[in-house]
Amino acid sequence: MGSIEIKDLCFAYPNEDVRALNHINLTVEEGEFLVLCGKSGCGKSTLLSHLKTPLTPHGKRKGEILFNGQPLSEMSNRDQSQKIGFVLQNPDNQIVTDKVWHELAFGLESLGYSTPEIRIRVAEMASYFGIQRWFYKNVSELSGGQKQLLNLASIMAMRPELLILDEPTSQLDPIAASDFLETVKKLNRDLGITVILTEHRLEDVFPAADQVIVMDKGEILAQGAPSYIGQVLKDKNHDMFLAMPVPMQIYSEIDSDLPCPITVRDGRQWLDEICSQDGIPPAKINDGPAKNPKKFAPKKSSDGSGKEPEVLLECKDVWFRYEKDSPDVVKGLNLKIYKGEFFCLLGGNGTGKTTTLSLISRLRKPYRGKILLSGKDIRRYNSNELFRGYLGVLPQNPQSLFVKKTVELELFEMVGGPREKKNDEYHLSMEKREAVEGVAKVTHLEGLLHRHPYDLSGGEQQRLALAKILLLRPKVLLMDEPTKGLDSYFKEEFADILELLKEQGVTIFMISHDIEFCARYGDRCGLFFDGNVAACGEPAEFFAGNNFYTTAANRMARKYFPMAVTGKDVVECLMQEKSANKTVNF
Repeated sequence: MGSIEIKDLCFAYPNEDVRALNHINLTVEEGEFLVLCGKSGCGKSTLLSHLKTPLTPHGKRKGEILFNGQPLSEMSNRDQSQKIGFVLQNPDNQIVTDKVWHELAFGLESLGYSTPEIRIRVAEMASYFGIQRWFYKNVSELSGGQKQLLNLASIMAMRPELLILDEPTSQLDPIAASDFLETVKKLNRDLGITVILTEHRLEDVFPAADQVIVMDKGEILAQGAPSYIGQVLKDKNHDMFLAMPVPMQIYSEIDSDLPCPITVRDGRQWLDEICSQDGIPPAKINDGPAKNPKKFAPKKSSDGSGKEPEVLLECKDVWFRYEKDSPDVVKGLNLKIYKGEFFCLLGGNGTGKTTTLSLISRLRKPYRGKILLSGKDIRRYNSNELFRGYLGVLPQNPQSLFVKKTVELELFEMVGGPREKKNDEYHLSMEKREAVEGVAKVTHLEGLLHRHPYDLSGGEQQRLALAKILLLRPKVLLMDEPTKGLDSYFKEEFADILELLKEQGVTIFMISHDIEFCARYGDRCGLFFDGNVAACGEPAEFFAGNNFYTTAANRMARKYFPMAVTGKDVVECLMQEKSANKTVNF
């Protein structure tokens, strides 16, 4: 069992005129793997929350949801807990105990299972998910990927018939995300569990999908097999086509009668056919760069020498550990960030990236070494000088910045707050109001100003957090996973915002798991490993040749274009080779 039927579901949040869900009709068959996608705020998470009564938000609702032919509203919380598993976006929001083994047993204990039954199920899940090595650890010691795997194992211990996952890999590094999604596919394949998944990493989940649903403005825009969805979005010239797997995007730019590739493997076979038809040979080692690779040229120093670029931020032999007797997390870190640069730092969960950001932002202090900002030790700045107009810090969890009841008040707070409220309107000076309205427009928050920050989608919360930091007008912008939860359409607009900031002289330091974004827009990229930067370079040289920390485009096309790291690079290389190989008949 495990089938879901949604009949004419409509829903609106309190005090909202526009529905978050509008006449949704959907059937998910038993054992099906359904991928739900759409732009941030399209209603994906709202729809998923309706599939489990305790998570359903407050608001006006009509329509019916059936689970195995029974109205969901008539199912007890116990039955729903046992039969419908739900994995949230943030792993920390779902863990409730202190030990791994206790977390695995918690749901079964709550349902009243006997001790022998709990033991055998916990042992089975620990073995199936490979948890034996960290079975007795404190949950606080786990990486993000381990926490999310623990959440999934804890749910599977209750043997649900339906598994719902709301962007479960948004905070995981590429390798951990790939491993997690492979586990979900295995559960669907081996146990026949019905899976409903929202995910931005469509390259990893499209091949496994029986059905894909694309949502837009609370409605179902398209429904069908992955290849059909890609064609529909391309024909409609819809923004969501930017979220399709890279092989599909490359295919759409090249004239071809061959079937549309979905996976990297399909893309390689398709590229072999295309290159064979056009006489394009495989590249030699280190040959075939994207013809005009992006080069970052930091501005020369103003002392007239023209030799050294201006270093704005520098870490010199920085060491840090959380406790006196604990292992070092950051180990002899040396790093230079140039003025006006967009620097991306990648690496696995638990390698020390976020700790490094906390050191640079002075939230923590190294026990050895120095961090220099404009040549001055960061410890010598007073807090007002440092955080009002110099450093802007966007944390990994945007909710940590929210302190007001509405989006509008959150933005007002950053410019000094409203003086008073008259005739249901807050009064600010014209300059401050224009600043708030401007940043709300840039981050697409205009229609959300009256909403409570916690009622926003994950992507909308990320945009609100960014808007608050931008109102500080920082010279250095420090960001931890800023593209988490953002749809591909807004990622492009986000990149435009960053480009505008760079033009205004802002230096950007970003920690990210979003390899595609870093490859396309970063000036330099670094790989953090074992407490230090193991490698650093411009995107083309940094990503080319890697197996895991590289882009789908590079994995697909490296046989012919080893230095191409984005879909755009691959298309340009193909077009240039095709043009060079054309014969002119007189």
